[in-house]
Formats: sequence, C-alpha cells, structure tokens
Amino acid sequence: MKNKKISLLRYWTTSYLVTLFIGLIVIAIISALWIRYTTLENRLNVTKFLAQEIADRYSYGNEGKEMHRRGVPGILEDRQRFLNPESKPSIYILDESGRILASNLPNPHYRKTPFPPSILENDEEIQKIQLEGRGAPVVYAVKTPIVQNEMTRGWVVILQTGEELTKVNQEYRLLAVMLISLGLLGWLVIYFLTKKVSQPIQLVAAAANQIQDGDYNITLKEERKILEVDELVHSFKNMAVRLKQLESLRTELLAGVTHELKTPITSISGLLQAVKEEVVTGEDAKEFIDISLKETKRMQKMVEDLLDFNAFAANAVPVFKEERKLNDLVKEICYQWGLPHENDIVFQLDLPDQEYVVEIDAMRLQQILVNLFNNAMQAMDGKGTIHVKLLPKDSDHISIEIRDFGKGIPPHEQPFIFERFFRGENKKYTVRGLGLGLSFSKMMAQAMGGDLLLKESSEKGTTFELIFPYK
Repeated sequence: MKNKKISLLRYWTTSYLVTLFIGLIVIAIISALWIRYTTLENRLNVTKFLAQEIADRYSYGNEGKEMHRRGVPGILEDRQRFLNPESKPSIYILDESGRILASNLPNPHYRKTPFPPSILENDEEIQKIQLEGRGAPVVYAVKTPIVQNEMTRGWVVILQTGEELTKVNQEYRLLAVMLISLGLLGWLVIYFLTKKVSQPIQLVAAAANQIQDGDYNITLKEERKILEVDELVHSFKNMAVRLKQLESLRTELLAGVTHELKTPITSISGLLQAVKEEVVTGEDAKEFIDISLKETKRMQKMVEDLLDFNAFAANAVPVFKEERKLNDLVKEICYQWGLPHENDIVFQLDLPDQEYVVEIDAMRLQQILVNLFNNAMQAMDGKGTIHVKLLPKDSDHISIEIRDFGKGIPPHEQPFIFERFFRGENKKYTVRGLGLGLSFSKMMAQAMGGDLLLKESSEKGTTFELIFPYK
C-alpha cells in the first residue's frame, strides 16, 4: 500500500489543507498573543488615565476643598464604565499613611483588609504583583499620587488581575471567524484551481492510453490560459502526430526493406533456374551468371549495411580518433572518390589557407563524405558540380559544407531524412537501397563528437553540413 497512487486533485488539496491548517494555527497563536499584549497595554493605559482623573477630582473637587469620603464611591462607580465592563477592578483611595479612605468595594471588606505597603513603597506607576499562595493570580497595580498644594496627600490605587485585563472573548471570536473563513476560502480556491489544472492533465493521460492502444487520432483542446498546461497539451498533440507519421513510415519502410531484399533474391533465383534448366546456354548463360553475381554482391552490400548500422547503433563498432589536418584529409577524400567519376562530376573545393587540426577517425569521415557525394550525384542524375567548402563554424568548431545543384529534397520529407530506412519519393523507385545512409552517417559524426545537419534544400540544390570540434 506504500506505492498507492493518489490523484493530483486530492494530493494538492490535502497538502494545501494541511499546510494551511498549520499556517493558520501559527497565525492564530501569534495573533492571540499580540491581541493579549495590546489589550493589556491599552487597558493599563486607560486605568492610568482613570486613576489620574480620580486623583485630580479628589484633589480639586468641591472648589479646591477635600472631597467628602462618602462621595468618592459614587465617582468610582461612575468612572468604572471606562474599564472592561466584564471586569471588577478594586479601586482604593489612600491617605499618606496608606489607610483606606474610600473604595468601590463594600465597606466592611476594605476596612478589614490592610493595604499592602510594598505597593506604595515602589516608585513604579504600574506594578505586576504575584500574590502568595498556590494558584494565586497575577495582579496589576496602577498607582497615582493625590497631590494638593504641591504635596502628596494620598494615593489612588487600582488593582485588577491579569486575567481580567486580557479578557477579550469578542476579539478571539472575531479572530476565529476570520481564520476559519480564510481557511475555507483558501481550500475552495486551491480545490477549484487544482481541478482546473488537473483536468487537462487527465485528458492527456487518457490520450496517452489511447496512443498506447495504437489509436493516434486524439482530440485535445489546445487553448489553455495556463502557459505550462497549454505547452504540455500542444507538445503532446505534436508528439501524437509525429508518432502517427512514424508508425505509418515504419510500416512503409518495412515493406520497402522487405521488397529491396526480396527483389534480388527473386532475380537471382530466376536467372540461375534458367541456366540450370538450360533455357539459356553459352554466352547468355555466362551473362545470366554475371548478373546473378552482381545482384548477390548488391544484396550482400545491403545486408552488410544493415549489420553495420545495427552494430554501430549498439556501440559495437569502435571509433579510432587521431589528430589529422582536416584540409588535407578532405582534399584526399574528394580526390579518391572523384577519380572514377571525373568525366561526370566536377569538384569545387573551397579550402581556407589556415590548417585546421581535428581529432577524428579518418575512415569514418571518408564513409560519411562518400555517402554524401553519392547522394549528391544521384540528386543531379549522375552529372554536375559538387561544392565542398571548409570554414570555421565558431571559435571551437569547424564546418564542412557539401552542396549539390540537384532537384532538392521536398519540404515534407526534410524532417525525416535522418530516420532509419527512410527513402524519399524520388529515390524509392529509381535508386535501390535500404535508406540507412544519412542515418548511419549522422550516427558516425556524433560518435566522433560532431554532427551532420541539413543546412538547406530547395529546387536549386541541397547543402549538408558536417560539424566537428577542432584544436
């Protein structure tokens, strides 16, 4: 069950939900601490203001005379509305010695409770006090002096527990509602976005299964707003078209290869049968045997090409590279190939004065160039000029261009010319062969660290380009 696959929609929504849940918990904790801290600070500031206001009223009330004690509780009850309505702070008015003069607590309670002298002895305006006893709460004391005639006549002290000062149920409820709403909104957004992204991927997966079953006629909507998804769909459709073309080409090429191998066998069999049954005798019989030998050699050459190609494709044929002067090597290969064709083919060599040294297998290079020369001669129907040009490609690579002035390669065939067993329409019925020449040549060029490319082709001719690194 460890390798059980899940859908993209479920994976992203679940992962996002877990991440969102953890993130919202962290935000909730930080926000709650921040709300608690700011609430405490604000309420302590309000308590300070209230204590100061009570001290001022006590000092200057009643036209500058001392306010009667019995009137103080009413003022305290009136001012308590500025504090947290749910809290019950203890408000005390003390004289210089710390004796309680008035309070918002019931008289019997505050008269029997001595006021802690440590609060009055501390110079801080706001004091945090931990009461004695197990589980005793933390109490905040806000102390303001009662000044009259520039002399301290007493104190206004407001006591309130930290729990009451930080009690903000409404803010916490709002925070919870906001975070839950954000979580649900975020989950819905990622759900619909993931569904929108996963839908074309599912269609591509279904199309892949369709291709796997051998059906290349797929239908996919290409216009997608998401760039990467649109590129995926577009590339998959191009791949399907390409596979369809290659499958059709493979079937056609298999039939062509079979035909190319069957034809000489049939010819040889018929010729030898005629000689055996003495249908022909004398010189005619010798001619039939010569034709059979030529067909045998041609068939042997096709089989050798096929074996060589398969061996090279499997990296079973080694490449022996050595440093050679490319200028001299190209000139020598052109000369050797041109000797038997000097009456029909003219070489136009364009070699630079600078010597270029390359690390290359001379025999493999000769195979490549001979194949390109043969193709050029076939394209020009056996007569014409082959232009060979050697020039630097860039600072690290040298280029050999082979150009003929033949019929050219049709545009619809150009993407397939390096495919194994591919033969163009112009060659299919006029030139015998397996269609491995260009594919084999490209493989040899790449094995030597270079490449073989079709540079251009038109009705005016074709140019191939061989590229190799040089020192």
